[in-house]
Amino acid sequence: MSHAPKRFDFSVPVRIHLSSDTQTKPTPGMKEAMMRAEVGDEQAGSDPSVWELCDRVAALLGKEAAMFLPSGTMCNQVALATHCRPGDEILAHEDAHIQGTEGGGPGAIAGVMVKGLAGARGVYSAETLEEAIRPVSRYSPPQTLVEVEQTANKGGGTCWSVEGLDAVAEVAHRHGMVVHMDGARLLNAAVALDRSAAEISKNCDSVWLDFTKGLGAPLGAVLAGSSDFIGEAWRWKQRLGGSMRQGGMNAAACTYALDHHVEKLAEDHVNAAALARGMGAIPGIAVEDPETNLVFFDTKGTGMTAAAFAAKLRGLGVSVSVSDTWRARACLHLDVTAAMVDEAVAIMRAAAAAG
Repeated sequence: MSHAPKRFDFSVPVRIHLSSDTQTKPTPGMKEAMMRAEVGDEQAGSDPSVWELCDRVAALLGKEAAMFLPSGTMCNQVALATHCRPGDEILAHEDAHIQGTEGGGPGAIAGVMVKGLAGARGVYSAETLEEAIRPVSRYSPPQTLVEVEQTANKGGGTCWSVEGLDAVAEVAHRHGMVVHMDGARLLNAAVALDRSAAEISKNCDSVWLDFTKGLGAPLGAVLAGSSDFIGEAWRWKQRLGGSMRQGGMNAAACTYALDHHVEKLAEDHVNAAALARGMGAIPGIAVEDPETNLVFFDTKGTGMTAAAFAAKLRGLGVSVSVSDTWRARACLHLDVTAAMVDEAVAIMRAAAAAG
C-alpha cells in the first residue's frame, strides 16, 4: 500500500485554504528578502544568514544557542534523540504531535517509548505528571523527558499557561528529567497570552519555533537550548540529513517573517473567533471555542462524517482538515482575510443544509 500523498486535483480550485496554516505562501516581500540573502555553506558554518537567524531566535527564546532545521518534526526528533537513549520513556500528552503525527519517529529514530498523559484540551497538570512518574527500578524504562506542546494542536489550539508550564517543569526537574517544548505555534500562544516567548519557555531545556505555519515561510524551524545541547544535537542534524548548503535563502525568509508577520498572528486569532461564531450558528455544526488560530468543530448533527463534509466543502472551494470521524479543523493564517471568513461561513452553511 502506497503512503504517498494523493495528487491534488487542480481542476477543482480551492479559494479558501483552511486545512492548515502550512498552506501559506511566501509574500512578495519575503521572496525579495530570499533573493537578496547573503549565503554560504550552512553545514560548514559559513552561511551568515543562517547564523543571524539562529542568534536571533536563541535570544527570542531566552536560550544560549540554536540551530536551523528543515522542519518542526525534525526539531522534535533531533531533540528527543539528543536528550534520550534507546529504551527511555517520554511523558507527553496522549494527543501530542509526537504521539500520532510524526510517523512513529520516537520509536524508529530515538528508540524511545511515549507514555500518554490525560488532560483536557491537550494540557495535562503537574499533578497528573507527578502521578505518572514511577520509582526508579531496573524493571522499568528510565523516564528521562517531559514533552509539552505549545499551542496544543489537537486540544484546539489551546495555550498552556505560564504558571501551568512552570509547575510541570518543576516536577520534571525535581525528578531529574528534562523538559522539551514543541513550539510549533509558540508565538501564537505568546500573542494570545500577552507574554514573551522567552517567559513562556524559560523552564524548558529545549524548545523550537516553526516558521512554516502562521509565520508564512516556505521552509524551516529553529531548535534552541543550551550550548552543550545544541552542540550534541548537531550530530543528529547531520545523521538525519538536516544539514543544508545555501540555507541562507530560507533563513532570510524566516527572519523576514519575524520582522513582518508576528503581529499578524493577532489578526488570525480575531478571524478564528469570527469563523467560530459564524459556524456556531449553522444547524448541525458544534464548534469548540478557539483560543488562537485553530477552530475545531463536530459535524455529527449534519448527518455527515467530517470527511464527507470536508469533501463537500472542497468541491465548493474551501478546504478543512479531518481529525476524527466527526471532528474537523479549520485553521486561520495570514492568507485568509476577514472577507474570506464570511464567504467560508456561507459556503459551510450551504454544505450543511444540502446534507
